[in-house]
Amino acid sequence: MLILGINDNGHDAAVSLIDGKNIFFAAHAERYSKVKNDWYLNQEVIDEVLSYGKPDIIAYYEKRWLKNTRLRLFGGLGKASKFKFSDLSLIKEKQFLHHESHAAAGYYTSNFDEAAVVVIDAIGEWNTTSIWVGEGKNLKKIYALNYPISFGLFYSAFTKLIGLIPGTEEYILMGMAGFGNYNRYYKKVNEYFPTFKKQKYNYHNGIRDWDEPINTDQDKFDIAAAVQKVYEDRLMEFMNFAKGKTNKKNLVFMGGCALNCSANTQLYNLFNNIWIMPNPGDAGSSLGAAALVTRQHLVWDTAYLGYDIKKNYPEKQIIKSLLNGKVAPVACGKAEFGPRALGNRSILADPRDPEIKNKVNQIKNREKFRPFAPVILEEHAQDWFDMPTNTSPYMQFAFKCKKPDLIPSVVHIDGTSRVQTVNHKQNPGLYSTLKTWHQLTGIPILLNTSLNIRNQPLINDLDQVNEWNKNNPGFDIH
Repeated sequence: MLILGINDNGHDAAVSLIDGKNIFFAAHAERYSKVKNDWYLNQEVIDEVLSYGKPDIIAYYEKRWLKNTRLRLFGGLGKASKFKFSDLSLIKEKQFLHHESHAAAGYYTSNFDEAAVVVIDAIGEWNTTSIWVGEGKNLKKIYALNYPISFGLFYSAFTKLIGLIPGTEEYILMGMAGFGNYNRYYKKVNEYFPTFKKQKYNYHNGIRDWDEPINTDQDKFDIAAAVQKVYEDRLMEFMNFAKGKTNKKNLVFMGGCALNCSANTQLYNLFNNIWIMPNPGDAGSSLGAAALVTRQHLVWDTAYLGYDIKKNYPEKQIIKSLLNGKVAPVACGKAEFGPRALGNRSILADPRDPEIKNKVNQIKNREKFRPFAPVILEEHAQDWFDMPTNTSPYMQFAFKCKKPDLIPSVVHIDGTSRVQTVNHKQNPGLYSTLKTWHQLTGIPILLNTSLNIRNQPLINDLDQVNEWNKNNPGFDIH
């Protein structure tokens, strides 16, 4: 039975297609429309998913009627979908709760038979934070916080306050926090979110009563640091609560807030095992909705589930570019499902070169302070990073680097790195490239960042590759 999961008319529209336990395809609408965080599906992504077969059931990631009750009371973006499903309109449709879809995307892709499942985001229909218990095939909600109290809206409101785009650039605020002194504004920011059950007011329209001047970059860095620290304090407070409510040693963490890698690392102080599906935000809920139809664990082997550029991994070209001091943009194989490039839509570079970071940020039109992640051979990860786990394949945690002087371009200002480990099964081409690089240099690590320009989606297909090569002479994609 083919099941098409859909997130449409919501942040980061996406589709996923499964058959029983198998995931056939999953992709973001933005990769086809080239509109960052596109709310709407488009004909191109629908045509792509339908090439695998016509679905028997369409599963929708939230209950639209329930969401509309909130929109009628409080306002918000409640537009009609731009995409008409035409010949799919007669197919049976099921709707699931927004947080239920988040929880299912995490739990049913995990290898846990039982777990605490925590969902934290800006807002669903009404839920903003929820706790679920996963046992076998069952997934049951046991606690929820409702709008307007919201971890995500708190963080987004301060994202807007310091001049960034809320709902899109929260990850930049997280990066800025490393350059700030949280003590300067901690007491003031903490008043906005003093406990996980209490907030100063509704943050949907931003911070309305900030009375401190924000004139310099350091002002913004210090505010970001305080916001990050308050978020981490409330997160640990809530996760302690969740552990007590569930009495589970395994944690599944989902929702947009699960992308905060700096905070995520602290969760190992509470739980033995942690699973964050590589696409924990709204796009990943398309997969969760599909899984809820049969409520069985899916076979999760890889995050490479999108458009396929059918060619061999360009190892020789990559190594040649790196040895010549150049960056190596790569577009090969199936695109990553999730916001982070994992080697198939990446820019790779030499992590030993302290100046390469500025070069890559210039190519991507990003601020100079923006950090980069290391991708490392899995078998060497423990030698280079202080990790409580042997693997970290999806850049979801920031670990202390043991040898920062040797790889300065992939170490944050606080001495941590957002680590991606890779083995032969996960990505044979990237793994082989790293092996060769290690043999030549003694370093089992490369800088890995997404193949895109700031505020644009990842490169997806060959047409976009050709457009990139035309607009970026000297930085051709391999």
